[in-house]
Amino acid sequence: MEFYLNSYDGALPVEVTLDEDNGRYMIRKSDTSGEFFNSPMEMVKWIRDNFKPEDFCIPAEFSRMMNSLSQFE
Repeated sequence: MEFYLNSYDGALPVEVTLDEDNGRYMIRKSDTSGEFFNSPMEMVKWIRDNFKPEDFCIPAEFSRMMNSLSQFE
């Protein structure tokens, strides 16, 4: 599962990757730095703690992503 969200603070989109088959749980932020996680639950918690819908050009896309990720909470 991959999501690309355009944010106000960078030219590149925020990329959220949750690949259970290969054990990849990561976020590439708009400044190209990244976060890596050991589980999808860790990643979802980090997203909830660090991002909010208003950070993104289309807040509804963030909400849709969080709905998709809610199965991992």
